Amino acid sequence: MNDIDQIIETLRGKQFRITPQRELIIRALADVDEDDHLTAEEIHKRVQVHTSAVNIATVYRTLDMLVEEGLVSRIDLGGDKEVFATVHHGMHMHLVCRQCGHVLDADAQILRDVGQYLFSEYEFVADLEHISLFGICANCQQ
Repeated sequence: MNDIDQIIETLRGKQFRITPQRELIIRALADVDEDDHLTAEEIHKRVQVHTSAVNIATVYRTLDMLVEEGLVSRIDLGGDKEVFATVHHGMHMHLVCRQCGHVLDADAQILRDVGQYLFSEYEFVADLEHISLFGICANCQQ
């Protein structure tokens, strides 16, 4: 089952209506390479190719609902810029380039030790399922 079907099935199971507008937004968001992350405006542009009946407010409302339901992650790039991506379950991190804003998904298994340390030393349970690290990507380092 692909991301699109999984999101739609999950929403139906939670009694959400799958309107044509919501389905177009979900398809636009999920129909990208695994490492791609889109802004709401980019999602809106992709939807506009199919219909002009979906406005940007509908895109934001749908994204808010998908984030709240845990189906989409919202990644804050700073400076009022955020991107969205379907959630790939399991521990992973986002590597965010401070110069160009590109976001890469990376395996976050190395964070397990950090989580265990934080708990043993501070009795702090860190949410490490989805974490963003900021730095400079390989392209911008050249």
